[in-house]
Amino acid sequence: MKQMLVHVERDVVQTAVLTNGKLDEYYTEQAADGQTVGSVYKGRVVNVLPGMEAAFVDIGQGKNAFLHIDDLLHPNLEQKPREKPPISKVVRPGQDILVQIVKEPIGGKGARVTTHYSLPGRWLVYMPYADYVGVSKKIPTEGERARLRQAGESVRQAEEGIILRTAAAGESTNSLARDVAALRGQWAGILEQAEKAEVPAIVHREAGLVQRVVRDILDAETDEIWIDDSRAYEEVLTYVRSMAPAMESRLLAYSETEKLPLFEKFGVSSELDKAFGARIRLTSGGELVWDQTEALTVIDVNTSRYTGSKDLEETVFNTNMEAAAEVARLLRLRDAGGIIIIDFIDMESVEHRQQVMGTLEALVRKDRTKCHVVGWTKLGLLEMTRKKVRGRSSGKHLEPCAACKGRGTLYVNRPSQD
Repeated sequence: MKQMLVHVERDVVQTAVLTNGKLDEYYTEQAADGQTVGSVYKGRVVNVLPGMEAAFVDIGQGKNAFLHIDDLLHPNLEQKPREKPPISKVVRPGQDILVQIVKEPIGGKGARVTTHYSLPGRWLVYMPYADYVGVSKKIPTEGERARLRQAGESVRQAEEGIILRTAAAGESTNSLARDVAALRGQWAGILEQAEKAEVPAIVHREAGLVQRVVRDILDAETDEIWIDDSRAYEEVLTYVRSMAPAMESRLLAYSETEKLPLFEKFGVSSELDKAFGARIRLTSGGELVWDQTEALTVIDVNTSRYTGSKDLEETVFNTNMEAAAEVARLLRLRDAGGIIIIDFIDMESVEHRQQVMGTLEALVRKDRTKCHVVGWTKLGLLEMTRKKVRGRSSGKHLEPCAACKGRGTLYVNRPSQD
């Protein structure tokens, strides 16, 4: 069973996805912060740095946004010039420019922006100037991929680009055409708004967390959508009625008169306490020790209380296999990004090492954020990367523990008991 839970408390929206009762995905957003990835701004080029092949753009966020020359050239690789022109010939200081945020400000860095604009819909991503059709690699059958590619070609116009999402599998050409028409109209509105706006200004704000999660995660396998806030319920109801009316019966309001808050009722709060801990106990008795910095995440796997039943190699292998599955899940929940080093317990068997890495690779393919398993290092550590788009989510829920002088953290964003 797949369930989606939406909890709203004061200025914080939290969304959890459970698969057979186990917390599988978790997202949060504070109203004061909002979502900036996907938002479109009318900005002004402040300076151009030929040595970095980049420009800095004032979009009104305090820190200037970073714009690389690759994000200025044509989004279709076949139409890009063979040799990059000097960036000073592409943009100049004082020039007004329309940009879209692709990476939020993190630490002391400003946002990263692009002119490769894209608008996500229910079934596809619309790119006004990309001039190509792409199909999600997660659609397994080549026949369906070919059908969708042909459908995408038939519904796009002139230089428009389209990427068919995984959710588009099985959808009719008419459904895709309606999605394209809606996004085409949205883009026209953005251009109209940009014409009138004074620099710097936001001309399109990406949808809020609730609508984004429903848009990106809701599928035929979703059995229930529980929402404990009347305004959020109406927002989702309106969206579902317009985009997936057959799913309306699965939308359920969680009454405020219930004895337990929504996240407590479904065990999400206790799951989050465990997921954001420095030490995470595995079901077998093994343990993960998690250490995370801004650029690097290190995960140590220990057998701890698990002693196995056969021999040492089998015990180590079973612990590592369980750890691989749990690491893949926790990377999503904690939204860890950057370089990730996993110190699995040493295995003598080459076959076991390959199985552990293969399991991790298969599981991270399901992640909505791009992951890449690099492989084993000479020291026997497994190295991988996960794309960092936003500031890590744990920073919004954890505060330094006074008892250990900031070496530990406490989870502070739990739903209230009142």
